[in-house]
Amino acid sequence: MSAVPSTPVPTGFEQAFRPRSVAVIGASDDPERISGRALHYLLRAGYRGAVHPVNHKRSTVQGLPAYPSLDAVPGVPDMALICLPSRLLKQAVTDCVAKGVGAAVIYAAGFAETGEEGQALQEELADIARRGNLRLFGPNCLGLLHAASGFVGTFSSAFDEAIPTGGSVAVVSQSGAYGGHLAYLCRRRNVDIGYWVSTGNEAGTDVAECIHWLALQDDVSVILAYAEGVRDAGRLRTALAVAHERRKPVVFMKVGSSDAGAAAAQSHTASLVGSDTVYDALFRQYGVHRARTTQEQVDLAYACSRGVLPAGRRLGVVTVSGGFGVQLCDAAERYGLEVAGLPEEARARLREINPMGSDDNPCDTTAGWLNDMSLITDTYRVMYAQGDYDSVIGSFTMLPDSPTYGEAIKEAIRKGTSDFMDRPTLLCMEARPEVVRSYEEAGFLVYDDSERAVAALDGLARLREGFDRPLPGPGAVAPRREVPDGPLSEAAARELLASAGVPFPGSRLVASAPAAAEAATAAGFPVVMKIVSPDIPHKTEIGGVLLGVADAEAAADAYTELTARAAAARPDARVEGVLVSRTAPSGVEVIVGVRRDPVFGPVVMFGTGGVRAELFRDVATRVGAVDRDEALRMIAETRGHALLTGFRGAPPADVDALADLLVTVSAFAVAHTDRIGTVELNPVVVGEAGQGVLALDALVVPHEEAA
Repeated sequence: MSAVPSTPVPTGFEQAFRPRSVAVIGASDDPERISGRALHYLLRAGYRGAVHPVNHKRSTVQGLPAYPSLDAVPGVPDMALICLPSRLLKQAVTDCVAKGVGAAVIYAAGFAETGEEGQALQEELADIARRGNLRLFGPNCLGLLHAASGFVGTFSSAFDEAIPTGGSVAVVSQSGAYGGHLAYLCRRRNVDIGYWVSTGNEAGTDVAECIHWLALQDDVSVILAYAEGVRDAGRLRTALAVAHERRKPVVFMKVGSSDAGAAAAQSHTASLVGSDTVYDALFRQYGVHRARTTQEQVDLAYACSRGVLPAGRRLGVVTVSGGFGVQLCDAAERYGLEVAGLPEEARARLREINPMGSDDNPCDTTAGWLNDMSLITDTYRVMYAQGDYDSVIGSFTMLPDSPTYGEAIKEAIRKGTSDFMDRPTLLCMEARPEVVRSYEEAGFLVYDDSERAVAALDGLARLREGFDRPLPGPGAVAPRREVPDGPLSEAAARELLASAGVPFPGSRLVASAPAAAEAATAAGFPVVMKIVSPDIPHKTEIGGVLLGVADAEAAADAYTELTARAAAARPDARVEGVLVSRTAPSGVEVIVGVRRDPVFGPVVMFGTGGVRAELFRDVATRVGAVDRDEALRMIAETRGHALLTGFRGAPPADVDALADLLVTVSAFAVAHTDRIGTVELNPVVVGEAGQGVLALDALVVPHEEAA
């Protein structure tokens, strides 16, 4: 498999996050104004570097000496916080370049988000910064911070109540408001932020570059990311590859989904591989957890911040009530966690230490342990040492909040888990914030709801599984072939794809009824006959396919019927003739396709059920060319995979040949990404093991027509 691309580490980030000195251009003396808040935060956080307010109207700002211009500031600041309106920014950025500043933040809005004039100004600022080697954040962003050094270069109200003191969680967000909201919720969840950055309009720095740099930091344990769109697919893939190699969990909130627009009318592939599906595929390939809700993102950040991922999905459950055990087991089944039973030796030990409790997993300890806390300690030891569970969830209701029992319960669980801190121990409980904090400090993850606890554990398991999967390989390389201009008929699509190695049944294109009879006789009855037109991609919708044509006379009649149907339904269509094909052998029907995404390029799709794939949406997708191992993983991901492996006594299908087809089609699409928008083989018949595959229909839509 491929290694991480040899892309240089983004420059300027060290100066941005850990600056030795900061210039605040346009700094206000009023700490409540946007232009005064960042300076106020720097002073309040005890930033250890030099701070230089720039204000041509004042000699001091918030108690610090002020300078009339950036040029007057002593030395060369590493970072400039530009608190100026848009009309003054061109000069400010030019001054930063002239001074040799390493990085700068532009807070002001009024750029690309406002229209063409704002877009032009934004591009001009980006060009000045790029030519001057200035790392630019924004515009229209809320800045950034690095808690450990006390650098708080933001005006976000998320830090009004408390400024982070140096945790291991990093937040990178296109939206400053959402990033601030995440930081606020993390603090309420007892998760401390170490790095925080808002990228805004991304004129100079995007989310991908931030992820790349943050993944290289030893003091980062998890990266929370938020993006509405990505413009540079290569940078994002590199960043996620670096995070994967460094085993740094990325929990990504990607918003903004869309259908495939006009392309959906051309193929099933286009409707199945919309832009949102592409991100799902990309994140799966790189082991990224895609969060669907903010709560999920924060819950998983909280779990990841401990730096412990489960080795597998075997879950032990300890409760003080059977009802809570049932809840946890139900949730575990929904999230694919295995609540496996204990071996007999372990069950005997549970009966010995707690005769009144249950002797299996889940283990209901009942209330007797309140008289003897060692029962809880021993139960946890049995679960981990003899049950060999990858994690254990304990449900203790509100008992930990009890002044009578709370501290003793914590100590009992701590003793029982002290030898197993390499596995996550989760507790479902309700308690005062200070009690929850004490349990967390003892090494436990605390959730107030069973569903959320199990969902977080599933997220941890998914991240571990993602790290254990190799990064995407380079895939096969296909030679370039001549692609005709304009829409292709099925006959032309078959010819093109067959030259790339796609197998089809023998067929012949005919232009008369007598020729149809001759071709059918040569192929051997029964045959399949189809109308061939680049203007009729969905032949079945006009009755343009006839199956089981049994003899020469029927073949001649079928030709006449098919051409008549085409003329009636689409009188404007260009009809090339009728395709006569031998009937394919029986097998499992699947769909293989590729759609060109405007950002990420070719996205390969595999689905079971042929034409039913769109109905059931049982598909697996990958970005770019796939190698054989990745193709096999794609096939195994689908629910219909069982149909290929011998469902209910049927012989196993030729999965190896199907994987080879996926490799061939994806390589062909990548080689022609500038010319082809959609490739679809639907259905593909997969024969028994060793008998190969056959594509029964082919659709190729050039890039222009698929857009």
